[in-house]
Order: sequence, then C-alpha cells, then structure tokens
Amino acid sequence: MSNAIAFNKPHGWNKIIEQFKKTTPVLQSTPAKLKQRPRYQTSPMLHQSALAQARSAYRPKLPASLNEKSTAQPQASPDAVDEAIRAQFPQTYGQPAVTFAAGNAPVPTKPHRAGVILSGGPAPGGHNVIAGLFDALKKLNPASTVFGFRNGPDGLLKNDGIEIDSALLDAYRNTGGFDIIGSGRTKLESEADFLRALETAAARQLTALVVIGGDDSNSNASKLAEFAKSRGSALTVVGVPKTIDGDLKGAGIETSFGFDTACKVYSDLIGNIQRDALSARKYWHFIKLMGRSASHIALECALQTRPNITLVSEEVAAKKSTLGGIVAGIADTIAARAANGEKFGTVLIPEGLIEFVPEMGSLISELNETLAHHADAFNAIPALPEKRAFVAAKLQPAAAALYKSLPDDIANQLILDRDPHGNVQVARIDTQRLLIDLVEARLKEMKAAGAYKASFAPLPHYFGYEGRCAAPSNFDADYCYTLGFTAALLIRDGLTGTIASVRGLTRPASEWQAGGVPLARMMNIERRHGKMVPVIKKALVELDGAPFREFEKHRAAWAIETSYAFPGPIQYFGPAEVCDTTTATLRLETAAS
Repeated sequence: MSNAIAFNKPHGWNKIIEQFKKTTPVLQSTPAKLKQRPRYQTSPMLHQSALAQARSAYRPKLPASLNEKSTAQPQASPDAVDEAIRAQFPQTYGQPAVTFAAGNAPVPTKPHRAGVILSGGPAPGGHNVIAGLFDALKKLNPASTVFGFRNGPDGLLKNDGIEIDSALLDAYRNTGGFDIIGSGRTKLESEADFLRALETAAARQLTALVVIGGDDSNSNASKLAEFAKSRGSALTVVGVPKTIDGDLKGAGIETSFGFDTACKVYSDLIGNIQRDALSARKYWHFIKLMGRSASHIALECALQTRPNITLVSEEVAAKKSTLGGIVAGIADTIAARAANGEKFGTVLIPEGLIEFVPEMGSLISELNETLAHHADAFNAIPALPEKRAFVAAKLQPAAAALYKSLPDDIANQLILDRDPHGNVQVARIDTQRLLIDLVEARLKEMKAAGAYKASFAPLPHYFGYEGRCAAPSNFDADYCYTLGFTAALLIRDGLTGTIASVRGLTRPASEWQAGGVPLARMMNIERRHGKMVPVIKKALVELDGAPFREFEKHRAAWAIETSYAFPGPIQYFGPAEVCDTTTATLRLETAAS
C-alpha cells in the first residue's frame, strides 16, 4: 500500500491510524500475558503516541525476488585467495556467495529453532531484523521458533533467554532500540566460549544462530561457524551487518543498518543548531559525533547540513596534521568569518579524532603501556595532581610535554577512563571541549597580535546516544526486515558462516537483491592486543572515495560563507522521494561504482 497520506483535514493523525488499521491490526494495549513477563519480556508500549501506533502498523517492503520459495544462486568466487585466512577457516572459506532469485524452493519438512543475539551498541532497526527472521521462518514452517538470548552474547554463554512469540514481537515492530531482549558487549573469542555456545545450542535444540552485530561481532560469528563445523555440529551461524558507525561494508555489504537513521537524527539536530546560530549570530558550536574509529557519520552529516568546519580523522592521519595545526586552522576560519561580520559557526568533530592526530596517538599508546606496567603504583596514589605527575615522569620527553600542556580535565580522562583491557576509552574524551580550550587560547594570541578583533562564545555538544535507538527510517525499517528475511533463507539452506547481504540499495526496495557473503572472505589479519588475529577490517573513510571528494569540493566555501542546510526530522509518511531516501554517502558511492 502507498504511504502517501493527505494532511489537509483536521485530526490528520487519527485518519492515518484508521487507514493503517484497515490493513494491519494496531497494538492497542499490552496483552495481559505480556504484563506478567519478567524483564525484557514486558512491552514498554503501554502508552503509544499516535505516531507510534501508526508506525507499528507499517509493513516493511521486501524485494520482489525474495520470498520463502526463493532459491539461492551461487556466485563466482573471486580469483584472489588469501591463503593465510583460508588456513584458519578451512571449513567455511571456500563457500560461494549467493543471491536469492524468485523460484520454487522445496518447503522444509522440519521446523527450525533459531537463536538470535543483539551484540554491541544498539542501532535503529534491530527489532525489524528479528521480525523479518521470525516471519520468514514461520512462512517456511509454522512450527519454527525464534529464541532470543538476553543481553547479547552473555545470554548465549549463560543459556539465558526467552522464546519470542508473535504477541511479544508485535509490540516492537518498526521501533528503535534493542530492548526486546537487550544487548551486550561480551565477546565470543576463546575455545571455551565456543564450546559453551555449542552446549547452549544443544540444550536449546537450536538449528541456527543469528548474530546481529558490527565488525567484531561478525568476526566472532565467523570463528564460531568455523569451530562448530570443525566439531561436526550442524548449527548454522549467520551474521547481520549492524553499526551506526557505517564502518562495516564491502564484499557485497553496501552499508550497515542503523547508519541511515542515526545520520538523519544527527543531521536534524545539527540543522536545528545551525538555525539557532544563524538566528543568535554569536555562538560557535563544537559538535562531537559518534563513530568510534571511522568518520563516516561526521562526513555524512556534513554533506547533509553544510557546516563551516568538518574534521575527518582519516585525512588528519594521512596529512599527519598536528593538534596545533588543527587548532590554528579552526581559529583562522573563525577570524575570517568574524571579519565578514559572521561571529558564529559550527564545527563537526568525529569521536575518534584524537587517536588519528599523530602526536596524540603516540601519547595514548605510551599512556597505555605506562599504566599497564605501573598499575599498582599508579592506583596507590590518592590525588589526581600526583597521578598526573607520576604518569608524566614515565613518558618520553615529547609525550610528557604534550601531556602536561593539556587541560587538567582532559589529562585526567586520559589516565582514569580505561576499558577492560586497560586502554584509554577515546569515546569518553571530551574532544569538543579540548578543541574549544585550545582554540580560545589561540584566538587570545591572535587578538593580542591584532589578527582577531571579535568575541568568541563557544558551546560544546556531543551527539551519540540520541541516534542509536531512534525509530528507524523507512529505509532502515525495510532494509532490516529484508536482512532478517534473508538470514532465514540462509538458515534454510544451511549456509553457515555467511552474512546477510542486500545490494542495489539506492533503487526502490522492490528491486533490491538479497543474498549472502562468506564471512571468512571478509577477514584479514590484524594486530589486536599484541596478537595477530583474523578480523573483519573496519571500513574507514576513503579519501579518494566519492563522498569525501564531494565534501572536498565545497568545504572551502562552506567555511567562510553561511551555506547551512536544514534537513528536518525523519519523515515516515509521504512521497518516496521524501520518506524513502538513502544517505548521501550511499548514493555517491553507488554512482561512483
């Protein structure tokens, strides 16, 4: 059915809800049996807004070639063979990629029992992946079941979870978040973990396990698939590409789910801030955006909103830009705009920037080593000033000088916030505040020299969690449902060690091409925590790629001129060109390929 609905009469939302009710029942209240369920089984949708009710009735679009009888068509394997990877994945490396075409596949005689895990940080659309998986398995055999493990991989290791039924699932269709079963960051890495996972699968009589996660989660899914097959287990392990960071792509994966929605949410917020900046005409907004390593989010938001300055971590690394050079560039832009009477602006900062600045990356590496080797002595020091002095004394002269030059709160964050491996948690560093402090000091120097005569009123922001659990855009709702449906067909055909793939995503959903790609073929060898291990490589921003080149063409003008764009909030109802659009990143990459 069409999503185009007129709003020219009063009480438009009531008309929307009534229109959707005619085709799909809308959940009016939580069934009594759900209210009695323990945590992660009780629907939070007790009081749905009009939009939420209308949204719960949305029917995600599927490719025309995808249904329960679609047949898998093997694709030619690439000529290049990575012998190091094949040696570690002898059971699964040689599998071909497949695409699903309209056909008449036989109906399974036995029902499937599929487990599902939501792994890592949430991303919009995860619930629709489960919905697509559930619906497809039920179409294949109504006796099939889906079992959700609570709190991510930890639930698999502890055999802790629930059977997902239609009453529960209906409360979560087209909603954001991972709250139907929760998520977690426990990693499946060791042989003991894999053995325990297989024990849980056997205890639950699972025929399949679907891992919905990012590059690390899918790397571990590949290892589990290889381990299971090497032990003679019939468990089919299938991955689904998830991360708002946009750094899980390539080899048939055009984008990870959640990136579209998150970037639209952040771009709406940035547009609102830019409208305020244009109105008040006196504030500089420094906005840090989520994206642990790659700068895809910052780049996409820049293409959508046209800010004055956007830092791209990968360019900083390639040019070996110093912290002082970055600060000087920002200050020069601020001064140039002030000379034109524009005493306001916006700066977009990727979350992982600090690690890409050469001297900061070296400092962080030295800090990690120092704190690892002197942990007991460091922890015994009670006061922060003494802790900072202790650390500085252990660093090389250049790193010590840089560390001492940092504001105290940033210096504290570098030594206090550590991950379970003892490393600096870069995401917790207030990079936006660090840049504000350094730019402010630079502008004072410029003012003393007569090169800057205006006032500087900076405001820091961090947009991260605001976008991770937003209600999915139509693109992500459709894409995720298709990924889940595709995962079910991969399970049906026993294609273990594959990741669900959907291509042609800039075309209408009816024309998308679903299939599967062997996870082992996405692996490469990297050093992680001092060891060389096979992992899926993060896809960083390519400086010769179409999205960055498009940004590069305009950024000089955007810096000095006020060329702001205001995307507005996500639209769920209306013409396809308004509500079904993809990201600029995906459109540019597709056009260039």
